[in-house]
Amino acid sequence: MTRRDAYWILNALPGIGPITLNRLLDAFDGDPALALRAGRSTLCGIEGLTRKAVDSIVNHSACFDLSREKRETARLEVDFVCREDERYPSLLKEIHDPPIGFYASSDYAFSRPCVAMVGSRRTTLYGQGVAREMAQELARRGICVVSGMARGVDTCAHKGALDAEDGRTVAVLGCGIDIVYPPENIRLYREIGSRGAVISEFPLGRKADRQTFPMRNRLVSGMSLAVVVVESDTSGGSMITARFAGEQGRLVCAVPGRIDQQSSRGCNQLIRDGAMLLSSVDDLLSELEYESGVPQLNLGYEGERQSDICDLSEGESQTLKLFAGGEVLGADRLSLSTRQSAAEMSSTLMMLELKGYIAKRLDGSYEAVSQYR
Repeated sequence: MTRRDAYWILNALPGIGPITLNRLLDAFDGDPALALRAGRSTLCGIEGLTRKAVDSIVNHSACFDLSREKRETARLEVDFVCREDERYPSLLKEIHDPPIGFYASSDYAFSRPCVAMVGSRRTTLYGQGVAREMAQELARRGICVVSGMARGVDTCAHKGALDAEDGRTVAVLGCGIDIVYPPENIRLYREIGSRGAVISEFPLGRKADRQTFPMRNRLVSGMSLAVVVVESDTSGGSMITARFAGEQGRLVCAVPGRIDQQSSRGCNQLIRDGAMLLSSVDDLLSELEYESGVPQLNLGYEGERQSDICDLSEGESQTLKLFAGGEVLGADRLSLSTRQSAAEMSSTLMMLELKGYIAKRLDGSYEAVSQYR
């Protein structure tokens, strides 16, 4: 049995949640195969393991048919990503109860910075328009938009991201990845899979319930730098996602709405309680850049940056060299000089900003941070 197989089995066993699974793995120095081979007496000595959980582990071959699951995932062209895989999102590892693995509908690398966008299922035309436009602009800037593929704001957010050239989006499901919910989003499900990924931590065939949706919401916020709530009442999944975001140290943003409209009460309450009032994508990106403090966003570098800019892509390196000598340059000129399309240049500039190499001026032009001139 490989470690990946062991993770796969543990992830699917009934009666064991993510907190207990992580505690179990800690007891065996992170080795999932050792955990599965442990005896009942050893397992009973681990704090937090219930009798049902111990029974599931001891009788794991009867509880979960890995061979059948592998055949089905191969047929569906779905992969299982365990927490040791390179594709596993780095931000997701930081939360209190990360999944030990998840199913993914494509080979998407989860390398782009992510922003979550959530909101009411019963949204207004205003909410639909704001969600779609903001998601499109985020995707155009090189941000992957994460949401839950539910009706309303979630659907509009995914569609907006897909409207952008080379836009990427990730849908996190509250059911097995083989179940399309809501069913009318079957076409969207397929399109997301071709331009990003549909993911789920639940085994095939798991139906959605009151437990799975909150679990889904913690992943939506956990893999994102920020959570944007577009429309929401004072209760519901969007507010749960915002609460998870706050607990996880993510930036919480809310789009303001009318004070006499029920679908805006949650957003207005979040703003009152300290969430960032969001009126444009630029507001969000500026705040992320400020909060990053340059080195804190884990986007591919560690420690102090070096002058050889070895952590940059070819396009980013080519663009940064144009700022040598302290030039102040606009996006159009940079695009022309590097022969990158407007969309490519927007993404390049966004990544350079988030990595702390350049800063955007009030007039919309860019200049290099002093040590990189």
